[in-house]
Amino acid sequence: MQTVTPRISRLGRNDVTAETGEIYDRYMRQRGNVPNMFRTVAHRSEIFQTMIAHFEAVLHTGTLPLKLKELAIVRTSQLNRCSYCLASHSRICKTLGWSDDQLVNLADYAQRDDFTHAEKVALQLAEWMTRNQGPLTEEQWQQVRDVYSEGEVVELMAAIGLFNYFNRFNNLLDMEATAPAH
Repeated sequence: MQTVTPRISRLGRNDVTAETGEIYDRYMRQRGNVPNMFRTVAHRSEIFQTMIAHFEAVLHTGTLPLKLKELAIVRTSQLNRCSYCLASHSRICKTLGWSDDQLVNLADYAQRDDFTHAEKVALQLAEWMTRNQGPLTEEQWQQVRDVYSEGEVVELMAAIGLFNYFNRFNNLLDMEATAPAH
């Protein structure tokens, strides 16, 4: 396996502020690693801390299940060809119950019968937003509103938008996936 020199160095636990170190410790407990993107963004502690707060609010608050948000994140990352985010979030999706077949063939979601109507609408929203096909037509907006409340639309769009940002950040830096700790 070829070792890649990162374009921006990754900060270790001993290289960061106490507040950032607490976040590192939490991710080590929860995930067994601190993702390379996080260790890169930690060069600016204030940006890192607010990024993590936003990331956690988007994924872990609201009324929509994490399983649905993660599915939309994987579709967004597929569209952006972000191998870094795909590796991590496909793994998360599998632990949440999505199958390899569903994830590998996610582009064909509209023709599949193993996604609910609501899941298909969320995936369609991810495609519209990632491809920047807005503003939505009245017909498109009605498709979304027939399934999701206004707050739920905000949740989905926040997850999709956040990962469009993360995908672009990671793609530009050619970020390699973080290996899980053993």
